[in-house]
Formats: sequence, structure tokens, C-alpha cells
Amino acid sequence: MKLKTEITIGIPCYNEEKNVDNTYNNIVGICRKIKGYSFNYLFVDNGSLDSTRKRIELLAQKHKDIRAIFLSRNFGPEASVQALLDNVAGEAFILLPADLQDPPHLIPKFIKKWEEGYFIIIGKYTKSQDSFIIGMLRKLFYHIFKKVSDIEVPVNASGVGLLDKKAVEAINLLPEKYRFFRGLRSWVGFKTAYIEYSRVERKYGVSSYNLISYFKHAERGLFGFSYLLLDLMVYMGFIFVALSFIFLTVYMIVSLFHGNPIKGSITILFSIVFFGGMQLLAISIIGKYIQVIMEETKNRPVYIIDEAINLKI
Repeated sequence: MKLKTEITIGIPCYNEEKNVDNTYNNIVGICRKIKGYSFNYLFVDNGSLDSTRKRIELLAQKHKDIRAIFLSRNFGPEASVQALLDNVAGEAFILLPADLQDPPHLIPKFIKKWEEGYFIIIGKYTKSQDSFIIGMLRKLFYHIFKKVSDIEVPVNASGVGLLDKKAVEAINLLPEKYRFFRGLRSWVGFKTAYIEYSRVERKYGVSSYNLISYFKHAERGLFGFSYLLLDLMVYMGFIFVALSFIFLTVYMIVSLFHGNPIKGSITILFSIVFFGGMQLLAISIIGKYIQVIMEETKNRPVYIIDEAINLKI
């Protein structure tokens, strides 16, 4: 009898007590209709403050196809994804968060593309329930990211999708601690396909993401995959030096023939504030890159596991 190809469905959770059971039931209902494959379901609880952990434990007692990892605290969404990647069992991995905003009916579409020979399949949403401001900022970030980095991450490319075992292993080989999964997923290359879909409104619970979370996520992408901000500071430095030289030359010539043309403190004050602000901005950008370097040199683990179910850790 031919063994079925095994696929891991990774389900990251944070404060999803009302979604855990519903998510599992929905995903299993879809997977049971897919012939020729066996599935295992890997939950990662990222230090939830509600009863998410208890709900996962109860599910794991009833269903032997469930594996679970409980992190010792909330290490952020990138840690959840990496914990999943480190424990993939099977020939492919599908990421699908527990909030069900990215519908489970995408699973067979991902698998179909995988069967066609694609190693990475990415969900790309055409519609979401985000506020106008969040949606606008997200689009702006990905437009900027596409321009400043040398990798392709389309606007509205979500974290959900399928990775072939080869792609999973490639991402796990990357040593950095300051991780940006969507960037790493694109950086490793491989033949990639996109599945368009509409994100739906979550039925239960409240999203843990806020404006600050999105900015921090954007930082990981910009400072982890681009040196453009440092390059801009260098170019601006040269421009200001050149303009200053031209200004001083003209100023000395005018002063020699017509006397001092600049009188009063407003111009001087404006110059101090402007150039002081530019210096502070440049120092801040350099400081962010130093922060990334420090994160890497500390060599701390991306996450710490408190407990695992049906896993050899």
C-alpha cells in the first residue's frame, strides 16, 4: 500500500481561546476531502494570556494528529512562525493562523499549485477588513520595500501559504535572529506561485496587532533587507557639503562687495534646527542598524519552549 504524502498545517495562536476549536474543525473538514495526503496539525501558542493553551491541550487529548508547542512567553509573531518551521513533519508545510481571516479553503489551492511543481505558494489577498489607514500604510510599506530591497515581495502578500520541504530547510539554514519571514521566504528563491483571495473579518476575539506592531514589523523588513537608508544619509551628506561650499563661496563674494547680506537670528536658528535634525535622523538610522547587529551578536534563541505535546524537543 502506497503511503500518503504527509503535510504539516502550522497554526500560530495568541489569545485565540474562542477560535482554537473552530479553526481545527474547519481545517480538518477541508483536509479530509483532499485525497492522497495525510495531515498533522501543529499549534504554537505564543504565551497567550487567556485559555488558549488549555483549549489546545484538550484538543490534543482527543486527536492524536495534533502536535503543540507552548512558548515560555510572547516572543512575537516571527518566533511563532520559526517554531513551526523548526518542527515541520512531512514533505510540505502550510501556514494558517488561528483567527481564520485567511480561510482554510485555500489549502487545496495551495496543494494543487505544489503538485504543479511550485516550491513556494503565497496567499495574496485582494481584499481585507483592515481600516483605511492600516491598509494604506501596508501598501506603502510593500511599495517601499520592493524598491529598496533586491527581493520580490508583492503588495498584499500575506504570511499564509505553502512551503515545500526544500524551502523550509533553506529558510531554517539562515542564521539571523532578527527575522522577517516574508522577506526570508522570498530571499531563498525557488519557483513561486501566488493565490489571490479575500481576507474575511474575524468572528471571535480581537487582533493583537496594532499600529505599533505594524511599524515594528516594517522595521524588520527595511533594516533586515536594505541598506538604502544608510546610502541616503551618505548621499545627503555629500549634497549638503556641496551646497554649504557653494553657499559659503557666494556669501564671501557678496560680503566682500556689498557687506554682510544676512542679518538677524532667525536664519541662524533655522539652520541650527534643520542641520541638527538631519544629524539626529542620521544617528537614529545608524542606531537602528547597530540594534540589529547587537541582536545578532547576542545569539539568543528566537524563542524558548515551555512545553510540547507529541513532539520530541
